[in-house]
Amino acid sequence: MSMKKHLQLLPYLFIFSFVFSTALVNEVGGSLQYPVVVSTWPFLEAVRAAWNAVESGLSAVDAVVEGCSACEKLRCDGTVGPGGSPDENGETTIDAMVMDGVTMEVGAVAAMRHVPEGIKAAKLVLEYTKHTMLVGDQASAFAISMGLPGPTNLSSVESIEKWTKWKENYCQPNFRKSVIPRDNCGPYHPNDPSIRRCLMSNELSPNEFGSANVDLHSHDTISMAVIDQVGRIAIGTSTNGATFKIPGRVGDGPIAGSSAYADAEVGACGATGDGDIMMRFLPCYQAVENMRLGMEPEVAAKDAISRIVRKYPGFIGALFAVNRSGIHAGACHGWTFQYSVRNPAMNDVEVFTVHPQ
Repeated sequence: MSMKKHLQLLPYLFIFSFVFSTALVNEVGGSLQYPVVVSTWPFLEAVRAAWNAVESGLSAVDAVVEGCSACEKLRCDGTVGPGGSPDENGETTIDAMVMDGVTMEVGAVAAMRHVPEGIKAAKLVLEYTKHTMLVGDQASAFAISMGLPGPTNLSSVESIEKWTKWKENYCQPNFRKSVIPRDNCGPYHPNDPSIRRCLMSNELSPNEFGSANVDLHSHDTISMAVIDQVGRIAIGTSTNGATFKIPGRVGDGPIAGSSAYADAEVGACGATGDGDIMMRFLPCYQAVENMRLGMEPEVAAKDAISRIVRKYPGFIGALFAVNRSGIHAGACHGWTFQYSVRNPAMNDVEVFTVHPQ
């Protein structure tokens, strides 16, 4: 074909490219326009921060980081960012994760000490390593070496006061089981069945198939999904974990498929609640795969929760699911759950309430 004919075809190629791109965006976006932000709980300022970022043209990954970072700075519910959820030693540590639903890459940090910006540390793992997760002091060293502020004490006056009262209450409740403390607060050793004793006050009996020591202000996560202006999907989480956890414990927050999961071909999910149980079921992976099989978000979310409840009827937790068209729903068990949404059809963030199934 001659150069002249090539030049004559250029306008048509441009029109085809534009129509194809528009059709792709419309097909992914469905009945709603982009962008879309969905988050666990009424973390309004965090959703607004993510919305402002994505509306200005930032990518889904960057908007998720902006939203979760706002929640860390605000110390949402005392369970996100520094200054909350002391462990048995009175220390606050951070778990966080970010997942790119286009590339399926994940960056996460767990049990990170001395660095307050968990979600930014997770993004550094995503962008500058071939790993998925870094943990503990090594995660802290990596984050600081890459420019994040630290080391700093992540405890607060409030967290130390909470821990002091817990110590005065003989370190109850806690997450130990089948052990005997040498004194009121340990060290602990395995229980000898030949020794008669009273149950520790937090020990579940006779039904251990449930969530112990879990409520909104002791065991919570921000999990946020963003669909950006061109249909890319990302998810992010941040939490300081369970209050009075055993040092070294990692919850579901940095575990892809448990606290969060995203696939731009399908949608995303974010979860919160008893992470020790949720990690055994990967409910967000399940919810996204349910949507891949054709389930609407509400059915997909309820199915993922019901799989846990069949094994653990006392489970406390919740999740939201959002498909690639921006249709969203939630499901929960053991408590009333709220999640927040912002899309172009709304004037501001709206909060949706979900009652236990």
